[in-house]
Amino acid sequence: MSSRIHITTAIIYSNGPPHVGHAYEVLATDAFARFQRRKLGAANVTFVTGTDEHGDKNKRAAEAAGLHPKAFADKISTLFRQGWAGLDISYDYFVRTTDPVHQAFVQKMLARSYECGDIYFKDYEGLYCVGCERFYTEKELLPGNICPVHNTLVERIKEGNYFLKLEQHREAIRRNIEKNPDFIRPERYRNEALRMLDDPLEDLCISRPKSRLDWGITLPFDDKYVTYVWYDAFWAYLSELPNTDDATLNAILPVTQHFIGKDILKTHATYWPAMLLSAGLPLYRHLNVHGFLNLGGAKMSKSAGTIQDPVAYQQSIGPDVLRFFVLREFTYGLDGDFTEQRVIDRYNSDLANDLGNLTSRVLTMAARYFEGAITAAPGAGTDPLDVALVETFASIPSRIAPLVEELAFNRALEAIWQALDAANKYIVATAPFTLAKDADKLPRVAQILANLVEGLRVVADNLDPFMPVTSKKILGLLNVDEKLARAPYGEGIKPGHHVNPTTPLFPRIDKKAPA
Repeated sequence: MSSRIHITTAIIYSNGPPHVGHAYEVLATDAFARFQRRKLGAANVTFVTGTDEHGDKNKRAAEAAGLHPKAFADKISTLFRQGWAGLDISYDYFVRTTDPVHQAFVQKMLARSYECGDIYFKDYEGLYCVGCERFYTEKELLPGNICPVHNTLVERIKEGNYFLKLEQHREAIRRNIEKNPDFIRPERYRNEALRMLDDPLEDLCISRPKSRLDWGITLPFDDKYVTYVWYDAFWAYLSELPNTDDATLNAILPVTQHFIGKDILKTHATYWPAMLLSAGLPLYRHLNVHGFLNLGGAKMSKSAGTIQDPVAYQQSIGPDVLRFFVLREFTYGLDGDFTEQRVIDRYNSDLANDLGNLTSRVLTMAARYFEGAITAAPGAGTDPLDVALVETFASIPSRIAPLVEELAFNRALEAIWQALDAANKYIVATAPFTLAKDADKLPRVAQILANLVEGLRVVADNLDPFMPVTSKKILGLLNVDEKLARAPYGEGIKPGHHVNPTTPLFPRIDKKAPA
């Protein structure tokens, strides 16, 4: 297992503001990054996100807004920075493809491929989708030359351009996927990528003439052309790192984990590996592919007008709720359907009833019976109820770790919620409210509460990658610092510890979502 990891989201196209669909990807990636920092240490994890700001689509969006492309890109990039801050995204680098350091890095990679003979010039006529910023073959399109992603008519364009040779790298890419079964995850997307590699690859057009499009990075070998936006954007995964010499790139790429949506599988499974191989660089470790976050069954997108501001939504319903919902509700790799009613139902069931109610009950008993003091040592003893509860809480870290590594965020959260369910049933079975009426049985009540408080500490600690704000709130109520939070079950809260008075974590939402 590597002691170093580099994590990226897709570099988001900046032709409109962030929406919940964007948030799904960045929240899942953030949970993975937070988990890796806990395991490897913050110094051994880098997390990159950012905005993709060149190309036809961005220029047209800027013109429609009456702005110069750079001014428009500045505005949209700021919205994404603010949005990710509002969602508590813990990235290390936010790259903009208009950054000078990025542009210089792209030109360096272009020059390298050009000098080795992998880039050449030819006249070309093809079917082009502005929304995808790419040429399509007729067999890739829907009947009537309709883009399969945007459901719009493509344009026929004829012009001279520079091309990157792809076919010569196809077998190396295929062999790498076959040799490393988890190179592309989940497996369905690995199989789809292999099918893409069954047929010869058409060389990739990596330029646009300035006579048609001047908004891009100038080619280092021909100043009449700018770089194709996709070729430009891929290098943003690396360009903002403090050191981008070959030794660093050769070390970082084999531990790189890309998180992307399924609509850009082909570009990442064929174009990006070929670009790396052409530049004499190794391939990444994992391509992690998620499904679409739909709204009422339709893909959420700017062009379709089906967008919802994730920060405004979070502000209306509370921190961590959107994050929890998308990670708990959806299986990574499959499409998921976002509706406000489903969020409210999940909120009331899991957050208000389970987590919030358990925390309130335990801290209320501690305050009522012992003035907030923990007077017993948590542990199993011989009582079968205690033994079962302690085993459930003690096993949480080992249960969720492989699930997060496999991107099964929903199953990791399910393991935590199974422990919460066990704790609530433990309270019913042990009946501390009833026992406390008899002064002679208060020592047993103290043991029950010690076991539960210690369990809440373990839950709060392991919720950190998934619900960082909530994790801190619960640890604050338990009066536990960061160092104590990470202790194994039974080695955290000791007799003499005092917990704080409870406050509502998740008040129920007693309403129906708008129809």
